[in-house]
Amino acid sequence: MNWYQLESKQVAKELNTDLKNGLSNNLVKMRQEEYGFNELIGKEGRSIWDMIIAQFKDFLIIILIASSIISILVGEVTDAIVILIIVVLNAVLGVSQENRANKALEALKQMASPQAKVIRDGKILQVPSKELVPGDLVILETGDYIPADLRLVESVNLKIEEASLTGESVAVEKNADEILDGEVSIGDRHNLGFMGTIITYGRGKGIVVNTGMKTEIGQIAEMLESYEEGDTPLQRKLADFGKLLGYVAMGVVVLVFILGLIRNEPILDMFMTSISLAVAAIPEGLPAIVTIVLALGMKRMIQRHAIVKRLHAVESLGSVTIICSDKTGTLTRNEMTVVSTYTGHKTYTVTGKGYAPEGEFYFKDEIINPQENPDLSILLKMCALNNDSKLDKNKEKGDEDAWKLIGDPTEGSLLVAALKAGYSLEKLHNIHPRLQEIPFDSERKRMTTFHNNPENKNFYAFVKGAPDVTLALCTRMYKHGTITTITDTDKKGIMKANSDMAKQSLRVLALAFREIDEIPKNPTPGEIENDLIFVGLMGMIDPARPEAVEAIATCKSAGIRPIMITGDYQTTAVAIAKELGIIESETASMTGAELDKISDEELTKAVQKVSVFARVSPQHKVKIVEALKANGEIVSMTGDGVNDAPALKRADIGVAMGITGTDVAKETAEMILTDDNFASIVSAVEEGRVIYSNIRKFIFFLLSCNVAELMIIFLAMVLNMPIPLEPIQILWLNLVTDAFPALALGMEPAEPGLMKEKPRDPQESIINRKMRWGIIIQSLAMTFAVLGIFWVIYRQTGDVHTARNYAFVTLITSELLRAYTARSEDISIFRLGFLTNKFVIGGTLFSFALVLMVMYIPFFQPIFGTIALGLNEWIRVLMYAIVPSVVAEITKLFH
Repeated sequence: MNWYQLESKQVAKELNTDLKNGLSNNLVKMRQEEYGFNELIGKEGRSIWDMIIAQFKDFLIIILIASSIISILVGEVTDAIVILIIVVLNAVLGVSQENRANKALEALKQMASPQAKVIRDGKILQVPSKELVPGDLVILETGDYIPADLRLVESVNLKIEEASLTGESVAVEKNADEILDGEVSIGDRHNLGFMGTIITYGRGKGIVVNTGMKTEIGQIAEMLESYEEGDTPLQRKLADFGKLLGYVAMGVVVLVFILGLIRNEPILDMFMTSISLAVAAIPEGLPAIVTIVLALGMKRMIQRHAIVKRLHAVESLGSVTIICSDKTGTLTRNEMTVVSTYTGHKTYTVTGKGYAPEGEFYFKDEIINPQENPDLSILLKMCALNNDSKLDKNKEKGDEDAWKLIGDPTEGSLLVAALKAGYSLEKLHNIHPRLQEIPFDSERKRMTTFHNNPENKNFYAFVKGAPDVTLALCTRMYKHGTITTITDTDKKGIMKANSDMAKQSLRVLALAFREIDEIPKNPTPGEIENDLIFVGLMGMIDPARPEAVEAIATCKSAGIRPIMITGDYQTTAVAIAKELGIIESETASMTGAELDKISDEELTKAVQKVSVFARVSPQHKVKIVEALKANGEIVSMTGDGVNDAPALKRADIGVAMGITGTDVAKETAEMILTDDNFASIVSAVEEGRVIYSNIRKFIFFLLSCNVAELMIIFLAMVLNMPIPLEPIQILWLNLVTDAFPALALGMEPAEPGLMKEKPRDPQESIINRKMRWGIIIQSLAMTFAVLGIFWVIYRQTGDVHTARNYAFVTLITSELLRAYTARSEDISIFRLGFLTNKFVIGGTLFSFALVLMVMYIPFFQPIFGTIALGLNEWIRVLMYAIVPSVVAEITKLFH
């Protein structure tokens, strides 16, 4: 059906909906069953079989499979089975993780999915876009994505960018009253809105006519291409490192094999030893463990109110040096409350808390009735009428929490102020219905609405905006119920009142009006917003979040500089910034006007000292990010509006607001805050540091153990000692120590003082100088401990099998003990506490149980060449096994 050929009333009749109350909830449920979800059907994810095949394409895994095949060919079936067990366990781990990651990604998509405002049963609701059905009445606002194909039924200066559908880069003006004849191309259907397009200006309403694959974009596209998550820089570095390590290990293995031949060792024994050594040297579980740690970190971030959409953002978070944050709602509570008004040269105080419409009006210490005060009366009426917000009550909650605001918090505070005065919104809108409007935009910083004036049979134009801009447009003022010419003295008094409010950290809006005989069909600011009558000022406060104060202190101790970027006045911004601890003096602040007067080079120098930017536009945000990055900073930037998208994209970490943010901002950002709280950004940075730190820990652990295994065999052969380990023993200890303890280290909680360290250099290698020395020291310590006990037992008993048993148990025990000291490169295990990571305890105990199994169960003893040890023997083993841990703790003292 060509919906653009029908009047809106006909559309409503066809879809059995109501232009005022929308669909009933019962009808919504029936249509959801009939039409399904409003979503595009994308390609299916990889099957389990595809995931399994992918696991065996890894370079290191191919080496292991080749080793097992060779082992079978030479008759060493047991060794081959152990190698294959390692390979299969790694594959199971990888497939399980990918499958879990896919499910987690779906959950993230649900959490970050666009929302739509609909009217159902006469109530305004916010629902996931995918739950829309044909007939739903949708409310449209600037910055929203169109959630489905709509027939517009109301449009006020509505412009929609349809580039994603038509390729037309210029936003299209829409007109709900237009009715089109015949066949009309998509780009000319001015009374329709299409799924996936963006509202760039104005507001409106529309009835859903098509959903999901029946929308225009659904018919054109066979699938919706979602973001393809590639390997992160860290994963690529580790993959390359793994290959390098594989080549080095193969070189050492070949050298060991040649040394064995020179010593006239049996060729088959040396071959199996070499193969086992290659298996042990290669950290085949490293890629899987890195992926698991990153994914688990993302899950923990969700619990701390941060949805990270891309894995690389997790890595970048640990390097952030600057956090640029909006003030409103992020550093503050986003619960604006009018506390002061100025009208007729008098200042009044308003009491109350939150959005509850309960409070009193005071002049000095006297309670007054605002409806009996002509100046306050018209001011508060204008606050209610020039307003797009709605107030709803949640009966399940009490006190001020019972009231929920739908719309802008600033407008909400004005609405609540009018309700506190006892005005009925329904009566006001019946007497003075809104007939037209010029929406607010950030360039002119004001909004105008047009209403009936029944008394004079003409019309009102109510103007609300920034005090300085609005006052400059006024030629008269409303005082004591009469209109008089505004004088310079009046203006000075008004601006003083404005300044006094701003110094109290209040946000101030001015209200003015004019009477007109006729409302233009398409009113423009130039013809309406002049010759205005000034009425008054409304001062409101958005209190600072208590947790933001602590978060900013944490930032500073972590070497991260917080920067406030706001559209508010400089005095307001500075007052809040001082309260939060961002700055100490006004000299650390700058306005958008000042920013426009300096060059890019000067701004690059200025951003090194300025931490508050006030009265800035979205374009300024981009310049600030560019200047900070030019200084080598790693920048996180918050944003919520359509125009914030360029700055979010340019920043190293773009952070969108989950509650107040537009769909465009959420789509652009790497991270979404579900609570719009600055403290959540700091928590995410901390989590990013924890993840990177933990990856370093298990890499340190794995490499020090693997290098030690190579050195033990290599040095034994160079020193003309018997080979201290059987091939099957090498394979078993690799299986026991590589997986569980390493994964447990990836679950290590944040170290004490982690957020007191400076941000890491993103260019620094994960295996830095300190770690390289640590690997060398630990490898040598383990090598000498194992070779020491092997040589002592061999000299005492003359039995190489007994000596190998001691060497085998000592090496595994020392590696499991090493897992505890690897929990920090700098902090002693005694300070960390032995029991503070339950995963390390569980992982090491499980691994140790596997060791005891092959030692004490008779069936396994001949296979692994082990013998049961008594208490005295275990004491002897522990004396040697603990040496690497002691060395590690001593090394930490020097760090």
